[in-house]
Amino acid sequence: MEYYGAMFNEGGAPQNTTRNILTRGFILGFLALFLSIAANHALIPTLPIFFLKFGSNETEIGVLIGVFAASSLVSRFLVGRALLSYSKKSIMIFGALLSAATFLASIVLRPFWPFFAIRIFQGAAFAFVDTAVLSLVVTVIPPAYRGQGFGYLLLAPTLALVVAPSFGMFLINRYSFTVLFLTCMGVALCAFFCSCMLKEKDSAAPGRNAAAGSNSFFDLKIIAPAVTNFLYSFVWGALIAFVPLYAINCGIKNPGYFFSAIAIMLIAGRALGGRIMDIYNKEKLILIFVFTSMVAVVMLAFSKNLPMFIFVGLIWGTGGTFFSPASLAYALDYSGSTSGAAIGTFRAIMDLGFAVGPAIMGIIVPFTGYRIMFLCLALICLINLSYFQFYVRKKGKAAK
Repeated sequence: MEYYGAMFNEGGAPQNTTRNILTRGFILGFLALFLSIAANHALIPTLPIFFLKFGSNETEIGVLIGVFAASSLVSRFLVGRALLSYSKKSIMIFGALLSAATFLASIVLRPFWPFFAIRIFQGAAFAFVDTAVLSLVVTVIPPAYRGQGFGYLLLAPTLALVVAPSFGMFLINRYSFTVLFLTCMGVALCAFFCSCMLKEKDSAAPGRNAAAGSNSFFDLKIIAPAVTNFLYSFVWGALIAFVPLYAINCGIKNPGYFFSAIAIMLIAGRALGGRIMDIYNKEKLILIFVFTSMVAVVMLAFSKNLPMFIFVGLIWGTGGTFFSPASLAYALDYSGSTSGAAIGTFRAIMDLGFAVGPAIMGIIVPFTGYRIMFLCLALICLINLSYFQFYVRKKGKAAK
């Protein structure tokens, strides 16, 4: 609290919360992040089907889905370091252009190894845009409203989750995978134009003082709270990879509705309860919504029809509404740093969960089936709950 208070007092108390959060830099960063994520989220329900169509098995699908996050993980350490020397604007521009190029390559290349390389570059491109936008937002949001600001920013992936998966399924059902990849390329180019519109003063590289204070590729202090995000992302990454296949096995034609249900709850929660992250104890919010995610995964294991899938999506979305912004704000407070290295480390550990979750569950599911696999994910949620309660909270209190 002293850390937040000191930073807040230096800048003076904002007179209007919304006006101080919704700056030009924030809005352009939000749009660039939304478009970048929408291009990738259109692939959530469609890529597993695409890989299956060209002969990939479930283990290969898990690897091809997970390598995106593995590449993003490694790239975030490089981006965190690069932010000390290059402007956020230039990094966002590079990431958006690289993303567009990967979608163009997806039209002509086919699984396994050619697409393995494409997914590596897609993960790197996303890391460039995402980490640069988060670093930008940290500099333009008043510290006292950081939780609320992150809540607003994380509406970008939420809104993308509402429209992109279902729209992606619409494109492949109505047209073809070629049309899907061309559309994603166009969306990535729109993210490029938003990045170009940023003013340099909103996205300048850190000054000498910032560089002097952070000359490492990663921040060790943020690792303990970031592990909670790793476990959460482990589960979420597995759901992204296998819910579409599980839903199709249950006779559901458009698995995108599951992800749309999640997104609707995220939008409602963050639009109506953004201030909650700055009022209520973040530790309690994290515990509550990790438990909620565990309940959702258990229910998913026994879901067989579209209404149940939508209901589970609503429950998962309720948990994710506050978990992501609360855990990020809590981790930055815990580590006492808002540097590019700290943000890059936090997001890299989260990406590690996205990478290993689909890969490990892809190995397990052929032997256990989907129901047991989902119950294993529920066990991961329980481990996460215990880890945060009995290790992270106690260590944080001892440090204070």
